[in-house]
Amino acid sequence: MTPPAAQTPAETAFSAASVRLTPGKRILFLTKDPELIRRQLAGELDLSMAELSVADLLDDINTDAMTPAWVCFSHRPEDIARDAYAGLIVDGERLFPHEALLRGNFEVIVSGYRKGVGSSRETAVQAEKWCGIRIAIAASFAPIHAANNINQGVLMGDHELLSRLEAGAALPLEAFCRDLDPVRRQVVRYGGLFPFAKALARGEVELSRPASGPRPMTMAEKILARHLPGDEPAWVEPGDSVVVQVDGGYSHEFTTAQVHYFLEREFGPEYRVSDPQRFAVFEDHLIYADEVPKMRPFGDKIELLRQLQREFQRRTGVQDFSARDGVSPGICHEVARQRLISPGDFIQATDSHTCMGGCNNALAWGVGATEYANLVHSGLTAVEVPESIRFELVGSLPIGVTAKDLMLHILLDFARPQKTLKRVMEFTGPGLASLSMDERATLTNMATECSARTAIVEADEATFEWIARRRPELDVEALRRAAVRPDAGAIYAGGVHTIDLAAMRPMVAHPGDPDRGVPSDPTNGAFIDELGDVAIDIAYGGSCTAGKIDDLIFYHRVVREAADAGLRVAEGVDFFIQFGSLEVETYCREHGFLDTFARAGVQVIQPGCGACIGCGPGVSHSQDQVTVSAINRNYKGRSGPGRLYLASPLTVAASAFTGKITAYRPGMFQRRAVAG
Repeated sequence: MTPPAAQTPAETAFSAASVRLTPGKRILFLTKDPELIRRQLAGELDLSMAELSVADLLDDINTDAMTPAWVCFSHRPEDIARDAYAGLIVDGERLFPHEALLRGNFEVIVSGYRKGVGSSRETAVQAEKWCGIRIAIAASFAPIHAANNINQGVLMGDHELLSRLEAGAALPLEAFCRDLDPVRRQVVRYGGLFPFAKALARGEVELSRPASGPRPMTMAEKILARHLPGDEPAWVEPGDSVVVQVDGGYSHEFTTAQVHYFLEREFGPEYRVSDPQRFAVFEDHLIYADEVPKMRPFGDKIELLRQLQREFQRRTGVQDFSARDGVSPGICHEVARQRLISPGDFIQATDSHTCMGGCNNALAWGVGATEYANLVHSGLTAVEVPESIRFELVGSLPIGVTAKDLMLHILLDFARPQKTLKRVMEFTGPGLASLSMDERATLTNMATECSARTAIVEADEATFEWIARRRPELDVEALRRAAVRPDAGAIYAGGVHTIDLAAMRPMVAHPGDPDRGVPSDPTNGAFIDELGDVAIDIAYGGSCTAGKIDDLIFYHRVVREAADAGLRVAEGVDFFIQFGSLEVETYCREHGFLDTFARAGVQVIQPGCGACIGCGPGVSHSQDQVTVSAINRNYKGRSGPGRLYLASPLTVAASAFTGKITAYRPGMFQRRAVAG
């Protein structure tokens, strides 16, 4: 049987003023009951909103489930579509067989809350769109995923709109734009970002400056106001629709091929980038993919992605952070904050953890390949000014507690009830002085796990000194002038929340979602609630979240204590530590960390993303394996088929020696040695 042709962009663009369901086309409801999904895909069942409630539908569908890493090794959307939802696994098997969505004749797909959490990968939207989906229905959408839908010309609506469509109504296109800012409404009307951008270049679209007068502003608002074209002072407020200049950005070998593909398709083979030295490419995500048996069959596709990135770099002249002799200079987000990002910058990159750059007092967030291609071509991008939520930090973290524990606390208490959804998380307060720049980077890195727009940290002298040490060509006084602070009286729609760092405790998150955290018992380090004793097979320390210098100091503190007590990594446990960059590796080598790690049986890996994206040593290989990891997200299948718990670097290292998930307590291994 010849497979059906995948949809093309023209077939899913909206030129009509109204929208109705197409006779003969179907609606796919992603229910919590997998059997109902199977029967819909098999053509045995059709459902409607009249038969279901929002509570019956899947929440938190992440982009890793929609297009797992191996699917993204194809850069052409029509190829990606054939394995849509390949990462949705039930009882060890794919819920969506190969080409199941493509063959299903669906034009609407329906889910619950927070559709599209996780990675910024636009492939998740492409997979649906090129299978014929033209309308996505959900109770809420993660912000990057929502932007990708808009840029690709896929309409978004809620369940009430779907009920009206099912009743036969022809809805005005505006019904799908009611929560969008004026610019994004026009993107929807034109059928996607590229048609809109071309109309803008032809002078067919008029964009007005914000009408806001002088007002107190948050840090995010200040940066966006500064980046409006022109020299006139400006003020913005949440909901304003603005086109702003971009200071820089980057892509990596997992995404650059699509950027290149879209630029060539839209602007021809001689396309150009607006200011090459403001942008960069990195080779970090797939550097160790060939060490994972399940990834080896995709070697040719991965090599093609590398070749296309090299072609993009040669053609455009952007900065090149490719691997040299098979060694990556580091994970893009870690190197970017070291080398590229300064206070007051507005940065865009093709990865959801771009928000890590906020530790440098910059505004930075991830975008899809379409949006990135457009902004590197023009130097401009359209933005709706986001709301903010502020965390005023006081006190200092107890010994044995890290910024990762703080973020797991925020995920549980603020992200799970959606207080951070689509908002900028601003970190301020006297407690910041007790946190190193690396620990602040952990706070901003995990904003995307909170489904926030991004995060930004108020700058201080530690910020300027940290950047200047790595870029001595920069003037420290200029860094100070560029930094932003919130104005007194700035409005925070998400509220201002004081967090006493001294009250924080070690946390661990259950498999499946970072916001399912459990605190530890301060008396014995055990994790309360239903966690109980959890024996582990793998302990992994690394990733952009937990491969920084301070993270390695945390690992080393525990490993040295255990090794000095005569202990090695527990029998049956593999403990991997991976550097976030060459700078981190050099620090560890110069401070003798590598000798300690070797003495204790730790396996050390050179810089890269590795197991965090399921593409390197440290991934699980079977469903019954258990991992405790310091990475940023633990969605099912993210780092292999096993169960993955999230924890701090200290907890990961302690667990490696006890053989079960255990919070670190200073001196715990010396006491054990004495007791022995």
